[in-house]
Amino acid sequence: MELIQRFVELRDRLAGYSPLEVAIELLVIWIVVYFAVRFLRETRGASAVKGVLMILIVGTLGIRVFGGQGDSFQRLNFLYDRVIGFVVLALVVVFHPEIRRGLRRLGEAPFFRLSSIEFRPTIDAIVDATSFLSKNSFGALIAIERNTRLGTICENGTRLNAEVSARLLQSIFWPNSALHDLGVVIRGSRILAAGVQFPLAQDEEVPDPTLGSRHRAAIGLSLDADCIVVVVSEETGSISVAEGGQLRRHLTAEELREFLIDKLVIARREQVTDETEDTETDDAGEPGRDDDLDLSNDPSEAA
Repeated sequence: MELIQRFVELRDRLAGYSPLEVAIELLVIWIVVYFAVRFLRETRGASAVKGVLMILIVGTLGIRVFGGQGDSFQRLNFLYDRVIGFVVLALVVVFHPEIRRGLRRLGEAPFFRLSSIEFRPTIDAIVDATSFLSKNSFGALIAIERNTRLGTICENGTRLNAEVSARLLQSIFWPNSALHDLGVVIRGSRILAAGVQFPLAQDEEVPDPTLGSRHRAAIGLSLDADCIVVVVSEETGSISVAEGGQLRRHLTAEELREFLIDKLVIARREQVTDETEDTETDDAGEPGRDDDLDLSNDPSEAA
């Protein structure tokens, strides 16, 4: 009878709330949980998410039903409060890489998105350069910025702020050049920096332990930021691309082109459909966009 009374009291308390207020609160909670689970999915701590959520839901419902008012189950209430504190601390420890990445993405997210039309010539240049580098087994590592600014990691590289072109990318990754061992960061139609050190993925985040430092750097940066990272293996000439910590390997040049168009043009156009016309108008008047680089002495041309 006491259990039934608890349910009746809980029902009466809920009946006192406005239906609109309850609906808004549930919607906010659902949105928070949805994005939290979506962010943690396919990460190192993803396997613990369901268990933790189940414990919290069952524990909270149990305490609300059995705890109630008065002296009943006070020890259980006390224990539950202490367990919740421990669980929160444990979550911070378990998910600290994901929390750090999430805060970095939030802090570096741009207020204005680049237009999808900007990526068309960039994609052509990347595919042409990658095809050349792959045929000659020249290693390359190219990060393409999306919704997370990569300016912070560019601080450890050499600033270029140059127009993207296949010839410039080829000369950067030409063997024995000063910048060929590290990565390039691209924003829109500009190469922000070269010789950039990308964060390396941890062992458990790498699908194949035989992968070298370029592939580990590609996976690591794609986990840290919303970007696409193109990799050319120096050993085999194989083309790979990393996104969200997932690595797609052994792509042809055309498969790479299709992937980049899908992720940088089609997906962006769908995401910012209402803003595309205004953004393209602004980009058309951006100074310095039509400047060409003089690469007549590019080493790749001589080869």
